[in-house]
Amino acid sequence: MNEIQTSDVLIIGGGIAGASAAAFVSEEKSVTLLEREAQAGYHTTGRSAAIYAPSYGPGPIRALTLASGAFFNAPPAGFSDVALLAPRGILMIATDTQGLALDALFAEVGGLSSVRLLEGGQVVAMNPLLRPDYPARGLYDSNGQDIDVNALHTGFLRQMRANGGTLITNAGVTAIHREKGLWHVETPAGRFAAPVLINAAGAWADELAAMAGLAPVGLVPKRRTVAIIPVPQQPETGHLPITVDIDEAFYLKPDAGRLLISPADETPSEPCDAQPEELDVAIAVDRIETAFDLSVRRIENKWAGLRSFVADKSPVIGCRPGEDGFFWLAGQGGYGIQTSPAIGRLVAALIAERPVPDELAAHGVRLEDLRPDRF
Repeated sequence: MNEIQTSDVLIIGGGIAGASAAAFVSEEKSVTLLEREAQAGYHTTGRSAAIYAPSYGPGPIRALTLASGAFFNAPPAGFSDVALLAPRGILMIATDTQGLALDALFAEVGGLSSVRLLEGGQVVAMNPLLRPDYPARGLYDSNGQDIDVNALHTGFLRQMRANGGTLITNAGVTAIHREKGLWHVETPAGRFAAPVLINAAGAWADELAAMAGLAPVGLVPKRRTVAIIPVPQQPETGHLPITVDIDEAFYLKPDAGRLLISPADETPSEPCDAQPEELDVAIAVDRIETAFDLSVRRIENKWAGLRSFVADKSPVIGCRPGEDGFFWLAGQGGYGIQTSPAIGRLVAALIAERPVPDELAAHGVRLEDLRPDRF
């Protein structure tokens, strides 16, 4: 118990961020991945209704998402026994009063060949569950995909282990200090040390930095609520797109023979094991019944997760000046799943002191949009 286990890189947090970093970094470095829970991915990663959405999010997120596409479509041999993606169009809808928001989004993403504008009748034809008089216009991205989150997360962990990396569970961090060029981390599962520590602790990333005696980046965890409702008898819904309010006031997505709904809430929260609030579920039902010809009589399941953001809603990746070896990997918000392949590859390049890989730069990935000292 007193022996210090050393490696080239310590990663704290076994969710999708830490797992993807571990998979790529372990190709060149010895890696130890520390997870506070009994299983990796218990919190936000395991509660995601993930969509591969190239037209979704701020510019840096869209760049990272596009740069992840090749990996999703052709992962390494042995990565997964199932396909990581399945077709799921993305339909953004706008009422008469939301036209400016729709135009602004189309101005940003209209260059994608998969994106097109729709008028009200076309929108309803795309999703017949909508009330005919609700949407005035819409934007449809045919390149949307469902992501098999479990297969992706498990694949990253499998890739890390194949490269010689180690996952340690029940290893919540109790203390951090730097000594003689190494970051030392104490946990109930043992003591660990490495010259590089990757802070992939999700909602707890600022708290982890404080334990190390470093300043926060201003991370704000925000609760997102999801509920599952039965599908109506007609029409069949499995093929329908995920349908999202242009101002992100709600979304609806077919899910294994049922419908997943959310008020797309972003309620600031302390880092915690988030639980759904009844009021948020009620708000979701009200918004869904307003936009869709649905009468929700039963909630089959509900949950909540934390999505953590900094001020500009783009990830925080890299080391700040004067914080040798303390590598931030935080602030992915609700985009961490769809950007994880590109982010993992970027982290590995930066740890090895290489520039942004060409295949990422070609899609517009830039360090100045992501570095932790940009604020």
